Amino acid sequence: MLLKKIHENLTVCKLADFSQIELDKELYFLSKTDEEISLVCKTEDTPSQTIEREDDWRAFRIQGVLDFSLIGILSKLSSILAENKIGIFAISTFNTDYILVKAKDYERALIILAEAGYTIID
Repeated sequence: MLLKKIHENLTVCKLADFSQIELDKELYFLSKTDEEISLVCKTEDTPSQTIEREDDWRAFRIQGVLDFSLIGILSKLSSILAENKIGIFAISTFNTDYILVKAKDYERALIILAEAGYTIID
């Protein structure tokens, strides 16, 4: 399985409303529930007004389009990282899954996953 590096530094934040989100930016993940509005974006694109924010995230994605019938892909990746004391923030899209790890753990996470048989691509 191929894992593609995402080279940008990312921020995870909570917002009061949508007014500061620039929807034309290249990379962002937006979710809204009955409890919150969450945004993951390039750190440089983080809105100036956030309720909470956490910087220093890096990411990789499972390359290609995943069929909805596939089972356990994210579970296996997260288990390997958990066994090595690396926490994740997972995001699923229609096509695939993205895994964010803290920047301090990023290179180590990629090495561990490569040793587990995953192919890391730039």
